[in-house]
Amino acid sequence: MNSQQENLSLQRYRRMAWITLAAVYFLILVGATVRASGAGMGCPDWPTCFGRWIPPTSEAQLPANYQEIYAELGYADTRFNVVKTWTEYTNRLVGVSIGFLIFLTAIYSWSCRRHNPAIFKASVTAFLMVGFQGWLGAKVVGSNLQPGMITLHMLMALAIVATLLYAVAQARRGIMAAQSVAAIDPRFEKWLYIVLGLTVLQVAMGTQVREMTDFIREAQGEELRSSWIEAMPWFFYVHRSFSAVVLFANLWLARLLIVSLGWQHSLSRMTLAMLCVIGMAVLSGATLGHLGMPALVQPTHLLAASLLFGLQFLIWMSYRHSRDSGVEVTSDQPDTLLSGKAAAQSGGA
Repeated sequence: MNSQQENLSLQRYRRMAWITLAAVYFLILVGATVRASGAGMGCPDWPTCFGRWIPPTSEAQLPANYQEIYAELGYADTRFNVVKTWTEYTNRLVGVSIGFLIFLTAIYSWSCRRHNPAIFKASVTAFLMVGFQGWLGAKVVGSNLQPGMITLHMLMALAIVATLLYAVAQARRGIMAAQSVAAIDPRFEKWLYIVLGLTVLQVAMGTQVREMTDFIREAQGEELRSSWIEAMPWFFYVHRSFSAVVLFANLWLARLLIVSLGWQHSLSRMTLAMLCVIGMAVLSGATLGHLGMPALVQPTHLLAASLLFGLQFLIWMSYRHSRDSGVEVTSDQPDTLLSGKAAAQSGGA
């Protein structure tokens, strides 16, 4: 395969991978909406829904004793709700669609295997992980939505995101190699790891808050949602206050980048996007904490946390590729070798 063909293959792969990543994040948003709306058991069986591949639209389509049937299977208090049933069913359809997209991403990665075998290996791994995620989803339903199982399901989704981002970062090595980081502030790398550590700690606390929210919902019911905050343990308040620390640490990181590399460098632009996501996370978190835990805001908060994780992972990988590769010619770069400074000004996409 010549250089032009490799370049075209990488471009096609990156395009497909970005579409797939956007779809995975959309699935995370849909899944969070299902959880926040209490529609997780809208379909009490798997892979069918109320015993059908296409769920019913009214209770009259179910057997008269369907509640007794599901009670014997371990799902007490099963009650058909057309909105919750179709919300959960839509979530499943989106999940199946994501599986096909990741399969296509793996196919596109085949032509990139000689340029960088890691692209193909990561893409295939992501596809296999989706299969495991489907099995895990069945276990979540089978556990009657045990909080620990739901959290594990969410963490697996983030692992798929990280695997896809790793493949995308490998496909962007040539782009990052053309953007020098020789002038970067020497404090940046240390602060990058500090920011990553703070984010992991904040997400871990957020996971515990999410688990506690489920327990409080079960104990108090949806109608008392506005009083859930009063029942929260101490780590909820630590989580809420710690968001300021995460915000200011990221602002400092962005300052180090922009002052030393300028606005047009890819790392600077990714960091600015990260700040926007943090702003969304802080705003949605403040809304949840001070306005009675509105259900529609919960998915936004979870999506922001997931996007933050993805952006920081991509920034970390991209920085390593720029630092380690230097300015070297690769098959997905232009024929004319740009200097590091010129490439930074050109702002490779």
